[in-house]
Amino acid sequence: MPLRLQMLGTGGAFAKTYYNNNALLYAGDFTLLIDCGITAPMALHAIGKPVDEIDAVLITHIHGDHVGGLEELAFRRKFGSGQKPILYVADNLVEPLWENTLKGGLSQDGVIQSLSDVFDVHLLAEGQPAQLAPELKVELIRTPHIPGKPSYSLYINEEIFYSADKTFQPELLEKLVRERGCRRILHEVQLTGPGEVHTTLQELLTLPSEIQRQILLMHYGDEMESFRGATGEMDFLLQHEVYTL
Repeated sequence: MPLRLQMLGTGGAFAKTYYNNNALLYAGDFTLLIDCGITAPMALHAIGKPVDEIDAVLITHIHGDHVGGLEELAFRRKFGSGQKPILYVADNLVEPLWENTLKGGLSQDGVIQSLSDVFDVHLLAEGQPAQLAPELKVELIRTPHIPGKPSYSLYINEEIFYSADKTFQPELLEKLVRERGCRRILHEVQLTGPGEVHTTLQELLTLPSEIQRQILLMHYGDEMESFRGATGEMDFLLQHEVYTL
């Protein structure tokens, strides 16, 4: 059965028209939430998706538009169904995710004292594919974003690349397509301004046409509509629509 993707949002960190760039990935009966940003709870409400129907969450990095909704998710599950959601996270993100992001709001003396008190934490190692469900395998690929802050893109079922926030890496994209059988690329894009910590549209437009045709663009700004028809062979992902990958 092919994977299906539903973007909860497709906006960049400062977008106001679009929700945060988070996604639901459906693999058979298994539902994975890729990142859980500030607007994720509102986006789930907008599409009528109960939090209890999410089997697991995977975090790519710890900026607010990717983890800011974890506090609400954790509280709703702990004091609702009482079931801990599975949290897939790189081993070197566990401490900063708890100590620097979630501890202040989630911790309660004698009740919640660690990440594992509210999540069933499963550690992922860079470069080692992990079978998350019978029809879903994910490999973490470390990709550059903010210096000193680890960020991980995903290689899904050995054929789909899902980028975290990252700077331009044409060599990685070409290697995935030409050597590793990648047939679909879901890539973040910054439409205007210099791409100091993101990949710009102008950079992506330098890719060969055969690679551009595999790319769907996400994590864009509120000016997206004015760029329709100006993205070469690439198309925009739209929030809430369900795509068969």
